[in-house]
Amino acid sequence: MGEVNNPRWNTVWITGASSGIGLELARMMVGRARHIAISARSQDRLNSLAYDSQSIRAYPLDVTDADAVDETLTKIQADCGSVDLVVLNAAAWSAMEMKAFDLDAVRQGMEVNYMGVMNGLHAVLPSMLARGQGHIAIVASTAGYRGLPQSAAYGPTKAALINLAETMRIELAPLGIKVSLICPGFVDTPATQKNQFSMPGIISASEAARAIVSGLEKGQYDIAFPWLFARVMKLLRIIPIGLYFWLVRKFVWRNPTG
Repeated sequence: MGEVNNPRWNTVWITGASSGIGLELARMMVGRARHIAISARSQDRLNSLAYDSQSIRAYPLDVTDADAVDETLTKIQADCGSVDLVVLNAAAWSAMEMKAFDLDAVRQGMEVNYMGVMNGLHAVLPSMLARGQGHIAIVASTAGYRGLPQSAAYGPTKAALINLAETMRIELAPLGIKVSLICPGFVDTPATQKNQFSMPGIISASEAARAIVSGLEKGQYDIAFPWLFARVMKLLRIIPIGLYFWLVRKFVWRNPTG
């Protein structure tokens, strides 16, 4: 990995950084940030990534533990200074059909995907508000645009994040804090490799990370990719609900009793 020459950020904090998009994003931040703080539950994977670069520091963390999130930020600030950019990326995914409803999976999705972000906001917002600057990036998903088959434990949590990011953008922009909403389509990660259904437009984690870095460097609010798939999903948000249901039944969910 190349090290820092003229970094854009002093300190970047990435959660969910032990694999997939988070891992590739941390790698691509080398040279763009003086300090890259990475968090996830897997200490071994974090340490392995940190070993590759002097810029990267590992901070093991379960984002569902609000006190631990606060304590982790305190450690990062002591080691690296104020966080300029936080990417709240930790997520839990499990496919679930309604006929096989699993309350534990639903609860885990909400605790990791939504409350994990809320815990991160609780930690970083006070210092950013005090400084009148900062950048918060929330990783949601195109799965949050509309209801999709097998996503009852996942899609609603991402829909909540999309709504949250819109609220944040309205309220925080006048206070000097940037907000970015990141909505990936299908990305080849350890989580999606378990899927038993077609994943149109799937891209690699490194391609996803490049799209994210490009959007963050430009200060974009809406970072959705891959381009064509994201545009189709956005179109589905605005078509009449009856047409949407017909399209899903015809092309996506053709055998619900199988």
